[in-house]
Amino acid sequence: MNIFASRFLNYLEIERGLTQNTIISYKQELEKFFTFLDKKNIDVINADENTILDFVKNESRKGNSQSTQSHIISVLKSFYKFLVLEEKIEANPVSQIAYPKKWKTLPKYLTIDEVSKLLELPDTSTKLGLRDKAILELMYATGLRISEVINLKLESIYFEESFLRILGKGNKERIVPFGKIAAQYLKEYLKKSRIELLKGKTCDFVFLNRSGKKLTRQGVWKVIKAYGKKVGIGNKLTPHVLRHSFATHLVEKGADLRSIQMMLGHSNITTTEIYTYIARDRVKKIYDQFHPRSKKK
Repeated sequence: MNIFASRFLNYLEIERGLTQNTIISYKQELEKFFTFLDKKNIDVINADENTILDFVKNESRKGNSQSTQSHIISVLKSFYKFLVLEEKIEANPVSQIAYPKKWKTLPKYLTIDEVSKLLELPDTSTKLGLRDKAILELMYATGLRISEVINLKLESIYFEESFLRILGKGNKERIVPFGKIAAQYLKEYLKKSRIELLKGKTCDFVFLNRSGKKLTRQGVWKVIKAYGKKVGIGNKLTPHVLRHSFATHLVEKGADLRSIQMMLGHSNITTTEIYTYIARDRVKKIYDQFHPRSKKK
């Protein structure tokens, strides 16, 4: 057993007065963790958040329940907090790792084909159609929340650098990149439709209604639901489904979770990890459907 772990277990027994059964459970989780670190040739003092997340994921792949995963995280949080108190490290690398959420159902999302059909629907020859096209393309390109879409201001768009400056939940600012197609329709909307909608008035917000005022949450909902009905997915299409689709398709294409977390504005990466389960579930369905030796066949 690592010398730091031994001192930590003594601390739990003497200073915190934990029961022997609790201390044994802590010891078992730490032994697994040290074995994992040894295989990676990483010292416990130098283990960072990504290494610890890899360990938690590795344990989850073994079929451990969410309560077991939560216990592992709790043990490591306490252990590294102890190392901070002992002045062995400056910051706790586990402090930002959240406990796994209990998802009753996986988030709904669209297939790439469904998204493609949806994005083709707006009539860009009309001012409202061009606005709708810009909204849909931008939402799918960035994964913005509906509140972030309606509150987007002109000053927050950086076309040359291809990113948006977004003020998200808790007034936390983040930088979100967007692609050429979204940029193309956003520019067209700003140069054509938006000027017509303003009718000589001024407004700082990007997306406007037919009266030239800031588009409301309800307005965006109506736009998205209307197009969803036309393409036959109205029953499952919401603004948040577009956000889920953005993240799921990135995971399926191999994007790393930390980058997706930053783009979505999640406080903890554990929230973002749900999309790996969606991708995994989809792969299983494809296997069951097409593999000749699938058990379901």
